[in-house]
Amino acid sequence: MPAPQALMPLGIVLRRRPGVTRWLRWSWQAVDVLPGAGPAAWTELRREGDVVDYHAATVPLELFRTDTEAYAETLVGAVPSVAVVYEPARGDDRPKVLRATVSAYQAQDELDSGELVVDPVRMPPGLLAWVDEFLREHHAPEPFVKRRRDRKRTDMKEDGKGDPRISQASDVYRAPSRQRGAK
Repeated sequence: MPAPQALMPLGIVLRRRPGVTRWLRWSWQAVDVLPGAGPAAWTELRREGDVVDYHAATVPLELFRTDTEAYAETLVGAVPSVAVVYEPARGDDRPKVLRATVSAYQAQDELDSGELVVDPVRMPPGLLAWVDEFLREHHAPEPFVKRRRDRKRTDMKEDGKGDPRISQASDVYRAPSRQRGAK
Protein backbone atom coordinates (compact mmCIF):
# COMPACT_ATOMS: atom_id res chain seq x y z
CA MET A 1 0.00 0.00 0.00
CA PRO A 2 1.42 3.43 -0.92
CA ALA A 3 2.38 5.84 1.83
CA PRO A 4 -0.38 8.33 2.74
CA GLN A 5 1.97 11.27 2.36
CA ALA A 6 5.15 12.27 0.57
CA LEU A 7 7.85 14.74 1.53
CA MET A 8 10.52 16.52 -0.50
CA PRO A 9 12.88 19.32 0.52
CA LEU A 10 12.34 22.29 -1.76
CA GLY A 11 14.80 25.14 -2.11
CA ILE A 12 13.26 28.58 -2.60
CA VAL A 13 15.00 31.13 -4.82
CA LEU A 14 14.11 34.77 -4.12
CA ARG A 15 15.14 37.63 -6.38
CA ARG A 16 16.01 41.03 -4.95
CA ARG A 17 15.62 44.06 -7.23
CA PRO A 18 15.93 47.76 -6.50
CA GLY A 19 12.59 49.23 -5.41
CA VAL A 20 10.69 51.52 -7.75
CA THR A 21 9.69 54.05 -5.11
CA ARG A 22 11.63 55.97 -2.51
CA TRP A 23 9.67 54.21 0.26
CA LEU A 24 10.69 50.73 -0.86
CA ARG A 25 14.41 50.15 -1.16
CA TRP A 26 14.19 46.53 -2.39
CA SER A 27 11.56 44.50 -4.21
CA TRP A 28 11.46 40.72 -3.55
CA GLN A 29 9.93 37.95 -5.65
CA ALA A 30 10.08 34.14 -5.63
CA VAL A 31 11.41 33.12 -9.04
CA ASP A 32 12.42 29.46 -8.83
CA VAL A 33 12.30 26.31 -6.73
CA LEU A 34 15.02 23.68 -6.36
CA PRO A 35 13.60 20.17 -5.75
CA GLY A 36 15.70 18.07 -3.38
CA ALA A 37 17.85 21.02 -2.28
CA GLY A 38 20.00 20.91 0.82
CA PRO A 39 19.86 23.39 3.69
CA ALA A 40 20.47 27.01 2.77
CA ALA A 41 20.55 30.38 4.43
CA TRP A 42 20.59 33.16 1.88
CA THR A 43 23.22 31.73 -0.42
CA GLU A 44 23.87 34.04 -3.36
CA LEU A 45 23.29 32.18 -6.63
CA ARG A 46 23.56 34.90 -9.28
CA ARG A 47 24.18 38.63 -9.53
CA GLU A 48 23.53 40.97 -12.44
CA GLY A 49 24.12 44.54 -11.34
CA ASP A 50 21.69 45.31 -8.51
CA VAL A 51 19.57 42.21 -9.18
CA VAL A 52 20.55 39.26 -6.98
CA ASP A 53 19.09 35.73 -6.78
CA TYR A 54 19.35 34.02 -3.39
CA HIS A 55 18.72 30.46 -2.31
CA ALA A 56 16.78 31.89 0.61
CA ALA A 57 15.63 28.75 2.40
CA THR A 58 14.79 25.10 2.05
CA VAL A 59 11.30 24.12 3.18
CA PRO A 60 9.55 20.75 3.17
CA LEU A 61 7.00 20.25 0.41
CA GLU A 62 4.41 17.83 1.78
CA LEU A 63 1.77 15.97 -0.18
CA PHE A 64 -1.14 14.32 1.63
CA ARG A 65 -3.49 11.66 0.29
CA THR A 66 -6.50 13.66 1.55
CA ASP A 67 -5.61 16.77 -0.53
CA THR A 68 -5.29 15.18 -3.95
CA GLU A 69 -8.22 17.14 -5.38
CA ALA A 70 -6.36 20.40 -4.72
CA TYR A 71 -3.17 19.05 -6.33
CA ALA A 72 -5.14 17.93 -9.39
CA GLU A 73 -6.61 21.43 -9.64
CA THR A 74 -3.08 22.86 -9.67
CA LEU A 75 -1.88 20.49 -12.39
CA VAL A 76 -4.77 21.26 -14.76
CA GLY A 77 -4.11 25.00 -14.53
CA ALA A 78 -2.62 26.92 -17.43
CA VAL A 79 0.82 26.86 -15.76
CA PRO A 80 1.28 24.25 -13.01
CA SER A 81 3.02 26.08 -10.21
CA VAL A 82 4.28 25.95 -6.66
CA ALA A 83 2.93 28.65 -4.36
CA VAL A 84 5.75 30.12 -2.26
CA VAL A 85 4.46 31.79 0.91
CA TYR A 86 6.61 34.32 2.73
CA GLU A 87 6.39 37.28 5.07
CA PRO A 88 7.24 40.53 3.29
CA ALA A 89 10.49 42.28 4.11
CA ARG A 90 10.31 45.11 6.63
CA GLY A 91 12.71 47.95 5.93
CA ASP A 92 16.11 46.56 4.98
CA ASP A 93 15.34 43.11 6.40
CA ARG A 94 14.99 40.06 4.21
CA PRO A 95 11.66 38.28 3.74
CA LYS A 96 11.03 35.17 5.81
CA VAL A 97 10.08 32.09 3.75
CA LEU A 98 7.35 30.16 5.56
CA ARG A 99 6.26 27.34 3.26
CA ALA A 100 5.64 26.11 -0.25
CA THR A 101 2.58 24.24 -1.48
CA VAL A 102 1.20 22.72 -4.65
CA SER A 103 -2.35 22.86 -3.29
CA ALA A 104 -4.42 25.43 -5.17
CA TYR A 105 -6.83 25.63 -2.23
CA GLN A 106 -4.14 26.27 0.39
CA ALA A 107 -2.57 28.95 -1.81
CA GLN A 108 -5.95 30.68 -2.07
CA ASP A 109 -6.40 30.52 1.70
CA GLU A 110 -2.97 32.11 2.21
CA LEU A 111 -3.91 34.93 -0.18
CA ASP A 112 -7.12 35.67 1.71
CA SER A 113 -5.32 36.97 4.79
CA GLY A 114 -3.56 39.74 2.88
CA GLU A 115 -0.67 39.69 5.36
CA LEU A 116 1.58 37.26 3.50
CA VAL A 117 3.04 37.26 0.01
CA VAL A 118 2.17 34.28 -2.19
CA ASP A 119 4.19 34.00 -5.39
CA PRO A 120 3.41 31.30 -7.95
CA VAL A 121 6.56 29.71 -9.39
CA ARG A 122 6.49 27.47 -12.46
CA MET A 123 6.86 23.84 -11.43
CA PRO A 124 10.06 22.24 -12.80
CA PRO A 125 9.48 19.08 -14.91
CA GLY A 126 10.93 16.73 -12.26
CA LEU A 127 8.68 18.12 -9.54
CA LEU A 128 5.69 18.01 -11.88
CA ALA A 129 6.37 14.30 -12.53
CA TRP A 130 6.68 13.64 -8.77
CA VAL A 131 3.33 15.31 -7.98
CA ASP A 132 1.69 13.57 -10.96
CA GLU A 133 2.92 10.17 -9.75
CA PHE A 134 1.55 10.86 -6.27
CA LEU A 135 -1.81 11.76 -7.82
CA ARG A 136 -1.92 8.56 -9.91
CA GLU A 137 -1.30 6.50 -6.77
CA HIS A 138 -3.79 8.26 -4.47
CA HIS A 139 -6.39 10.30 -6.36
CA ALA A 140 -9.81 8.84 -7.02
CA PRO A 141 -12.15 11.46 -8.46
CA GLU A 142 -15.51 11.54 -6.73
CA PRO A 143 -18.42 11.12 -9.10
CA PHE A 144 -20.86 14.01 -9.29
CA VAL A 145 -24.19 13.15 -7.67
CA LYS A 146 -27.03 15.48 -8.44
CA ARG A 147 -29.14 16.31 -5.44
CA ARG A 148 -32.76 15.24 -5.84
CA ARG A 149 -35.62 17.20 -4.38
CA ASP A 150 -37.94 15.49 -2.00
CA ARG A 151 -41.53 15.26 -3.15
CA LYS A 152 -43.01 17.01 -0.13
CA ARG A 153 -45.13 20.04 -1.07
CA THR A 154 -44.27 22.97 1.12
CA ASP A 155 -46.46 25.54 -0.60
CA MET A 156 -49.83 24.14 0.48
CA LYS A 157 -49.95 25.22 4.11
CA GLU A 158 -49.08 28.58 5.61
CA ASP A 159 -48.10 28.36 9.25
CA GLY A 160 -48.48 32.07 9.84
CA LYS A 161 -46.13 34.94 9.53
CA GLY A 162 -43.64 36.29 11.96
CA ASP A 163 -43.03 35.28 15.51
CA PRO A 164 -46.15 33.64 17.02
CA ARG A 165 -45.31 35.09 20.46
CA ILE A 166 -45.91 38.63 19.21
CA SER A 167 -49.47 39.55 18.43
CA GLN A 168 -49.80 41.29 15.07
CA ALA A 169 -52.70 43.40 13.90
CA SER A 170 -51.88 42.64 10.29
CA ASP A 171 -49.02 41.70 8.03
CA VAL A 172 -45.65 41.48 9.78
CA TYR A 173 -43.88 42.78 6.69
CA ARG A 174 -45.45 46.23 6.97
CA ALA A 175 -43.51 49.13 8.40
CA PRO A 176 -44.05 49.60 12.14
CA SER A 177 -46.41 52.38 13.07
CA ARG A 178 -46.35 54.56 16.13
CA GLN A 179 -48.75 53.49 18.78
CA ARG A 180 -51.13 56.17 19.97
CA GLY A 181 -50.68 57.34 23.48
CA ALA A 182 -47.01 56.36 23.62
CA LYS A 183 -44.26 58.93 23.70
